[in-house]
Amino acid sequence: MSAPRTTPWPLVALFTAGYLAPYLLPTTVGRLDAGLPLTATEAGAAGSVLLLSSATAGFLLAARGGRAGARTLARVGLTLAVLGYGAAALTGSVPAVVAGVIVGGLGSGTATAVAASGIAGRPDPHRVTTLGLLTVSALAGALYLTIPHLGPGHGLPLAAIALTALAVLPLTGRLPARTTTTTATAAPAPLPHRSTGLLLAAAMPCWSLAQNSLWGVSGRIGLTQAHLTEVTVGAVFAAALGAGLLGVLGAGALGPRLGRAVPIGAGTALIAACVVVSASASGPVSFAGGEIAWNACYPLVLSYVIGLAASLDPRGRWAVLVGSAGSLGTAAGPLAGSLLSAWAGYPAMGRTLALVLLASAVPMTAAALRATAPARRTTRVADLPVVEIPLVELPHAETSLTEAALAEAALAEVALVEIPLAEIPDSVLTDSVRADRVPHPETVPFLEPLLAETAPGLPVRALPGHSNSYASTSAR
Repeated sequence: MSAPRTTPWPLVALFTAGYLAPYLLPTTVGRLDAGLPLTATEAGAAGSVLLLSSATAGFLLAARGGRAGARTLARVGLTLAVLGYGAAALTGSVPAVVAGVIVGGLGSGTATAVAASGIAGRPDPHRVTTLGLLTVSALAGALYLTIPHLGPGHGLPLAAIALTALAVLPLTGRLPARTTTTTATAAPAPLPHRSTGLLLAAAMPCWSLAQNSLWGVSGRIGLTQAHLTEVTVGAVFAAALGAGLLGVLGAGALGPRLGRAVPIGAGTALIAACVVVSASASGPVSFAGGEIAWNACYPLVLSYVIGLAASLDPRGRWAVLVGSAGSLGTAAGPLAGSLLSAWAGYPAMGRTLALVLLASAVPMTAAALRATAPARRTTRVADLPVVEIPLVELPHAETSLTEAALAEAALAEVALVEIPLAEIPDSVLTDSVRADRVPHPETVPFLEPLLAETAPGLPVRALPGHSNSYASTSAR
């Protein structure tokens, strides 16, 4: 009977703290626009700076994260998140807010990278990822329902992220203090599945860019194009994240039954259709329908993408690299959405983003197919098991029999491989050399018939000065 699977709640909590900032991006950008002397494009740029800082931390840890323990890195990341987001929430100075979100973004990226590495080392990374997405979706949905009732100001969503990081900080004591000794002391192993991982990492920025371009301006679409109030928009987002919970539960229930290629490819196509509907919404029904359907599909597909990246390397390097590549697209999303909507309008922006999603679905699906294809197994000689055969020391009484068996084996080798021998004249050999090189006298009765049977026709002559010794020679 297999042991029951334990849930790594510290990793789930760390995942939640790291992912909360992107989930609260619409309300964060909207409140920066409304609460500070910033234009919509400048507020989107501030959101992009936050997420770009998070991606930078992920890339740095992918290269150097094995040199420190998960506990230390998690504590550093959460501390940066508390200090950065907390300072940005308490000040009204635009430069201070930008500096705070940069520091907080570094903390979020560090927490996300540590969580991704730990989840990749689990025997069930898809299940743990599903739990993390379930937790962050539930928390973000509750915050979308709560924040509009707490008053205006840019600091509330930032304070919520800081307080979440502070709440998770005590749980880091249950993370490993250091990485395994093989990881810390041995030379870094090359990345496995390099071509598949690079294909997935190259497609992730476009996939994330398209979705977060819409997510970053969804609040403004609801307020200006769908003519909803902030409370109603918050309720729609909460319902959408509630649908995301259903999507995550569906991903957990579905598991690996359909593989990864079908959920990633078909799910991304559904997301593209939802993006068009949401960006073209002109009323509450179309806006809510597009947002809810989109957020139901997004975490389902994301869970399979993260699981795919985790399966490529149990040390979590591809999970961190693919996540950081996705964060690059996420970082550019708010600014790209603001620029596209200002230039072409929300409906045209939605159609453009849908095309980008469909284009990114092709390499992602190909990566999933390559990862699940049966690999041709090869075995190196160095990987073969070594079998030790103990030697048995025989008593002195059996010495002659043992030497006879050894002589027979040696002659069998000579019979299988032709080795030309040079005849040495008797005048060159001294008595001491001949006495050292000829067989033991007790083996002569055994050698004579063996030579005749194993190597017939081989000339045999007696060495001078040794009537009981034999030597064989052969001409070239």
